Amino acid sequence: MIPVDQTMPPDFREAEGAGRTPDTYWRSLQLFNGYRTAAALLLLLAGGFWGGTLQFGSRDMRLFLIGAASYAAFALAMFVIIRTRERFTWQLAIQVGGDIGFVVLLMYASGGLSSGLGLLLLTSLAAAGLVSRGQLTLFFAAIATIAVLLEHTYEVLRFSESGAQYAQAGLLSIAYFAIAWLAHTLATRSLASERLAAQREIDLANMAQVNQLVIQDMEHGVIVVDGGGIVRQVNTAAERMIGGLRGGVALKDRAPALHARVETWLHDQQGRETPDAFELNPHLRARLVPVAARRGAGAVIFLEDLARIQAEARQLKLAALGRLTANIAHEIRNPLGAISHAAELLQEEPEVSKGAQRLTTIIRDNTRRLDRMINDVQTLNRGERAMRERFHLATYLRAFVEQFVATEKLEANVIELHLALDPHVMFDRDHLNQVLWNLCQNALRHSQRGPGSISLVVGRASRGNAVRLEVVDDGPGLPPESRSKLFEPFFTTSPGGTGLGLYLAREICEANGAMLEYVDSPRGARFSVTCAAG
Repeated sequence: MIPVDQTMPPDFREAEGAGRTPDTYWRSLQLFNGYRTAAALLLLLAGGFWGGTLQFGSRDMRLFLIGAASYAAFALAMFVIIRTRERFTWQLAIQVGGDIGFVVLLMYASGGLSSGLGLLLLTSLAAAGLVSRGQLTLFFAAIATIAVLLEHTYEVLRFSESGAQYAQAGLLSIAYFAIAWLAHTLATRSLASERLAAQREIDLANMAQVNQLVIQDMEHGVIVVDGGGIVRQVNTAAERMIGGLRGGVALKDRAPALHARVETWLHDQQGRETPDAFELNPHLRARLVPVAARRGAGAVIFLEDLARIQAEARQLKLAALGRLTANIAHEIRNPLGAISHAAELLQEEPEVSKGAQRLTTIIRDNTRRLDRMINDVQTLNRGERAMRERFHLATYLRAFVEQFVATEKLEANVIELHLALDPHVMFDRDHLNQVLWNLCQNALRHSQRGPGSISLVVGRASRGNAVRLEVVDDGPGLPPESRSKLFEPFFTTSPGGTGLGLYLAREICEANGAMLEYVDSPRGARFSVTCAAG
């Protein structure tokens, strides 16, 4: 059994153990056999046409021609065996063994070492070392050395050849080992380079996959375009911001405004005329980064959702403001209660003048306003969870209107109910009461307080299985410049308001899976609560 060189690569040993050999090994073996075929045919032609002028076949031309023809037939037969793709090591050993046997036979037929045919084995040994990636190279060199020495010894004994040619045989044997060692070294380095390249390929593939995952999960939109404006890569956020955008499409077909800005930026090689960042619209900001040293090669476009950024900034501001106001509210509640109580006692004094009574009334009203603001702040920071339940909305609204009218001392016809349908809803009763109380108080404050000044309208929402409850008044409505800030905390258009009512109402609605929004109306103000139907 032919031993297996321990220098062969691990992947080859594993493949051999599993009955498989990498395709690259078989392709190399096939090329090696192609060289063998060409060399054998060349020797056959040389012996047949120029045998008289060359030393080839000088001792026995008939043996030389038979040997060369057999060598060529052997090489052609190996093509068939290679196609079986079985037992690579054995096939390599048979081929190199055939090279050694046939070359030594041709050397004998041509007069021995002086024919120079022994040099053919140098090429065979080098090729065998490279094909086998370093395995068995020194073993093959040893076999070739033994064969050449035995052939020369036979000539010395049979034909009384000069023993001085042993020096030539020795030098040729040294050349065999040198070539084998060189092939072994080159193969080892080649294998190391292959392993390094394979590892780098894996690392690059992993890095590309990680980059793809990171880009896809980014909150910012990312678009990679080449110099021709073709989208090469796009993440989910960018697809959401620019509908229909995907890899391989032209940017101008999906976002012509962005494409125009990118084209101008790409042609500005010095970067002096076009900015790297700009706003496409009030809700979208773009930032451009070149993909190479020169801008014309392409660009990476980062899209930022300004609405999301503003919302995050607002949440951070609210979180800090909430902690601050909660501490302040806790600290001022006790002295505020003392001030309110002292004002009430002072107002009960029998000799208090009308001016003093007016001042104490102002103190009492403002302390109540501050107390209401403190309650709103504490409600804001508690973040109570919604306990949703299913109830009949019409019955609830009738009870609410009755309670609101009695509390605010209004005529019964000031609030009207308009029921386009009679649904059940899923909501926390206390939360809905707080939301409607706030909306109706705002409507009452700005309405004319006449019959039907406030309307509660129940209808079906445009989306899914949802109910739409609207609070409408007959007041002047909201100015356009105030609508964008309507639900921001501490924004108010009323001198006595805290600016937290609508903000708290919207937060409560979101906690119940509902949505509170302001609806443009030809006259008056219209607020809509969209909630899930029961």
